Amino acid sequence: MKIALLGYGKMGQSIAEIAKEQNHNIVYKTNNKPDFEQVKKADVAIEFSIPEVAFYNISECIKHQIPVISGTTGWLDKFDTAKKLAKQHQSKFLYASNFSIGVNLFFKLNTMLAKIMKTQQDYKVDISEIHHLEKKDAPSGTAISLAKQIIEHSDYKTWSHPPKSNNNLDIPIEAYREKGIFGTHIISYKSKIDDIEIKHTAHSRKGFALGAVLAAEWLVNHNKYGCFDMSDVLNI
Repeated sequence: MKIALLGYGKMGQSIAEIAKEQNHNIVYKTNNKPDFEQVKKADVAIEFSIPEVAFYNISECIKHQIPVISGTTGWLDKFDTAKKLAKQHQSKFLYASNFSIGVNLFFKLNTMLAKIMKTQQDYKVDISEIHHLEKKDAPSGTAISLAKQIIEHSDYKTWSHPPKSNNNLDIPIEAYREKGIFGTHIISYKSKIDDIEIKHTAHSRKGFALGAVLAAEWLVNHNKYGCFDMSDVLNI
């Protein structure tokens, strides 16, 4: 598989390392505005840039009918437009706030637990996330995804960061930045009697990179156009 990397920071470098271990070829990589004549030489583009340029990178790949996966967060106000473009141009686009296989299994557990806890009115949910100092957005896209999953399967209506203390239908999200933390997410249901928690901790970037390469392989081999996510890749 020939890969173009749109964004060659720490995540892009980890993806390149994993891709080469799996006998894929990196045919183009950039941290600048992409040359789409070069990107078109790839079977798939993997986009891990910054929020300010992510939508441009994704939309141009879609318009050029280059299958593209993205894990950049902080641009999701334009996500619906990207989905419409994929349909309009009959192109393939896969987005995930987190490509880690473990995190996507965690998403499934989060949804299951939200359904169970919907009838337990004595418990109040909150979300905490911890990341490295270089992470540009807060809360993380993964934390927002977790909150949206809970809202979909409960009576909660919104999420907030910073947390609001006086709204029982709001999910508070706390975001912390500490040196050397690759990513920790904690869902807590708290009552006066006890707490119930589920937690995911990443020990390196390798899990994210492995998942991104897996998603790229899946997208290249998938024979339908449209917008996809990791639940499609993992069939969960």
